[in-house]
Amino acid sequence: MTTQPMTAAQREDRVLERIDKFRQRRPRLLEDVVTLAHGAGGKSSAALVDSVFLEAFRNDELEQLGDAAALRTPLGERLAFSTDSYVVSPRRFPGGSIGHVAVHGTINDLAVSGARPQWLSAAFVIEEGFPIAELREIVADMSEAAARAGVQIVTGDTKVVGKGAADGVYISTAGVGVIPEGRQLGRDRVQPGDKVLLSGTIGEHGMAVMLARGDLAIDADIASDTAPVHELVELLLEAAPSTRWMRDATRGGVGTVANELVKDSPFALILDEASLPVQPQVLGACDMLGIDPLYVANEGKFVAIVAPDEADAAVAALRQHPQGADATIVGEIVPDPQGIVALRTSFGGSRIVDMLVGDPLPRIC
Repeated sequence: MTTQPMTAAQREDRVLERIDKFRQRRPRLLEDVVTLAHGAGGKSSAALVDSVFLEAFRNDELEQLGDAAALRTPLGERLAFSTDSYVVSPRRFPGGSIGHVAVHGTINDLAVSGARPQWLSAAFVIEEGFPIAELREIVADMSEAAARAGVQIVTGDTKVVGKGAADGVYISTAGVGVIPEGRQLGRDRVQPGDKVLLSGTIGEHGMAVMLARGDLAIDADIASDTAPVHELVELLLEAAPSTRWMRDATRGGVGTVANELVKDSPFALILDEASLPVQPQVLGACDMLGIDPLYVANEGKFVAIVAPDEADAAVAALRQHPQGADATIVGEIVPDPQGIVALRTSFGGSRIVDMLVGDPLPRIC
């Protein structure tokens, strides 16, 4: 009895089935020591978080693993609570500084969780010998960024460590925001047919920081996009009240955020390469370095999943704001292949966009 050869469609289905089985495996922490890859937001980060932190701290709120925890007080108010740390190198770069990013990053984590940011804390770990003048500049940047965003820095902490025990200064900020009653965002609300929206061009922050280091003989006019997105989020939610889910695409970029959304989900996310908004100078620099802009960090952009009948209104609303001038629909949610992010290429084919193990650009946020 002869076996009929598989068709091209059957071979593709078999490959996708194997990929799906591999991707469904729980992240495994194989290393004995922490490496830089564990802080890059990719597969190594997921393994570290799952095997060490979730294992120790597991609870119902932490299981959600969003940009912020959504909590309800005993009196019924809904709050979002978020925290992050910043170790940018260099500390000042075209378009911003570690101070700007430390404020904007936490504001954005609250905003894409559906909250209106209100208060921040700021903690500093400062290396002995750090110039007071530079510290004043960083703090002034934070004060300016908070004031412009309409939030207050209300508490903090300072620690000084010995010379050589830190790289200048590290900043940690935590934030609290108020979630309006009735506002619901979550991965469980995403469904096939929904549209994938980007609030603007991608890759500026990561490339600006990389080129600011001066290690590469590349001269390009690229500035970081660091900015608070809470005003954009409010415009989006007013125009598209059925918005399903949002994330700001920081470490690991849009590619990583998309993979975090589809992991263990009953749907796939398809991106359209021709629709991805990338500034020509950013695309050129990425091409020279062999880096996919989908994986480059942003500090003032977010990905949103919106209902199909509200997508055009959402884009139109975002484009009314200067930060959202390049907002566009870049993809859609489809039923199959489940748990996969794919990119429709400009050549008419497609490729899988997987989560990286590490990060092509170190220390950028």
